[in-house]
This record gives sequence, structure tokens and C-alpha cells, in this order.
Amino acid sequence: MAFSGNFMCTSFKVELMRAVHNFTASTGNTFKLALYDTSASFTAATSAYTATNEVANSGTYSAGGGTLTNVTPTSSGTTAFTDFADISFTSATITAYGAMIYNDSATGDPAVCILDFGGAKTSTNGTFTVIFPTADATNAIIRIA
Repeated sequence: MAFSGNFMCTSFKVELMRAVHNFTASTGNTFKLALYDTSASFTAATSAYTATNEVANSGTYSAGGGTLTNVTPTSSGTTAFTDFADISFTSATITAYGAMIYNDSATGDPAVCILDFGGAKTSTNGTFTVIFPTADATNAIIRIA
């Protein structure tokens, strides 16, 4: 199987300490979501975007993935978190097993996290949508506790 879980990339944690990533909505870095087929193999050691095993261009999906809309980071209790608005690719025929969120603004396109879809997710000349969880301290896609 291509994906074996969801991972916050280890390199991302170090890069946070080096101020590589800015998640501030509208003024921060550009983050993208790239979709991958069953041959992709990612772990927490994944450190950068790669086009290898990315799904083919289709509809509004193109190599490199789609640009995410940031939700400004905040906190609740002792957990800081940020999230993204859901993203859709229209008129697309896609079969994806997972995705990578990466920083398209930073040198080397550093990886943020790996998302495992738990199996094949498909669209056939339709809309392929990635729905992000609720932006809170328990569910947000990126949480630091």
C-alpha cells in the first residue's frame, strides 16, 4: 500500500524552529496540496514535494497540486493549530490514495504533512474535493500540543 498513515513531517518541525513557514492568512507563504497514486511511498521522513507518482493532470488539477487557502493560526488551551479551507478540482478524473501539503514559497518546496486517504478516492469527469477537519485544537489538520 502506498500510504501507511498521516504524518507531520519531521523536517517541518525543525523548519518551524527556523522560521521557514508562515501560515498567516493572506500574508503568509503559499501552501499547496498535491495528490498521489498508489505507487507513492511517504513517511514522516519525507522532506519535500516530489512529482514522482503524483496523479496526472486532469480538469483543474495540474502538476504541483492546488493552492490552499490558509486559516490564520490560533490556539485553544495549550494547543496551537492552523487549517485550510476545503479544496476542489473540477472536471477531473482522478484516483488518489493520499496527498502532501507543502510550502510552495520556500526554497526546495518543503513538505509539511502527508495525508493518507485510507484507500482510493476517485472522481470521474467530476469534482474531486479534499475536505479538511474542523479547525480546532482536537481536529485541525496541523496541531502542536
